[in-house]
Amino acid sequence: MASRDTAAFAEFAAARSAAMFRAAYLMVGDRGLAEDLLQEALTKTYVAWPRLRDVNKAEAYTRKAITTTAISWWRRKSWQNEKPRDNVPDRGRGDGHEHFAQRDWVWRELQELAPRQRAAIVLRYYEDLTEAQTAAALGCSVGTVKSQVSDGLKKLKARLGTDIVLVADEPHEMKVGR
Repeated sequence: MASRDTAAFAEFAAARSAAMFRAAYLMVGDRGLAEDLLQEALTKTYVAWPRLRDVNKAEAYTRKAITTTAISWWRRKSWQNEKPRDNVPDRGRGDGHEHFAQRDWVWRELQELAPRQRAAIVLRYYEDLTEAQTAAALGCSVGTVKSQVSDGLKKLKARLGTDIVLVADEPHEMKVGR
C-alpha cells in the first residue's frame, strides 16, 4: 500500500473503534482520557497507514500505540496524581448486584497497579492476547510480559486476599472467585 487510502482507514477505524476504545478505557480508567487516547492512537495509525504493508496489522499497530501512549501518560507527573473511578463499561449482562460489586472491587485494585503491570494484565486477560502479542504491544520481551503479569497478579492477590482466585472465564472479563 503505497498511498494513503482514506476509505480503507475509515473502514478500519469504524469497524474496530469500539474494541479499541474498550482497551484504551481499561488502560486509563476514565472515559474522557480513553477517548483522547484512542484518538491519538488512530491519528498515529493514520499517519503510518501508507507504510503498513498489511492492513490486517493495523489493529496491532493501533493497540501498540494505545499501550505506549498510555504508559507515557502515566509517566507524566500531572496525570499520575489523578485517580479515575469510572465504572467499567457494561456489556449488558445482568448477573446480579454481587457480580458488579466484585467486578468494581477488582477494577479499583487494577487501577492501583503500576502502568506496565496493568497494561500487561489488560492485554493478556481482558483483550485475550497471547504473551507474544502482548510483548509486541508493550514493546518488550515475552519474559518481561510474564514477569509484569506475575508481579501484577501477586499484588492483586495480596490486596484482594489470598483466598481469592482471579479467573477470566471470558476473554474480556476478569472476575473474583472464592
